[in-house]
Amino acid sequence: MMTTFDQREQSFEAKFHHDLDLDFRVTCRRNKLLGLWAAELMGLPAPSAEAYAAELVDTDCGPHRDDCIHDKVLADLQRRGVAMSDHRLRRRMALLRDEARRQIMAEADMHLM
Repeated sequence: MMTTFDQREQSFEAKFHHDLDLDFRVTCRRNKLLGLWAAELMGLPAPSAEAYAAELVDTDCGPHRDDCIHDKVLADLQRRGVAMSDHRLRRRMALLRDEARRQIMAEADMHLM
């Protein structure tokens, strides 16, 4: 027989796993959006832009994922001669994280209908 405490524990664990999954999906979407944005600044054609965005999504950075992605994009932009400040790139990453969350949540809402 399950106690109230057991039910609360299971509920907490389910929410924890849901939040981890949501954060992972938002980060992947943010990286895709960031890759497309950076590719546009670098003047990459559409197929190359999609490949660059996919590369950012697949980049394995470990626990410091945001810093790793930031450093990669900043270096890539600088190699292509695109002027970009650390602050501007971090701000864009934050804005795109918000946009990615909105997109993911909107998709979730559509599946509930």
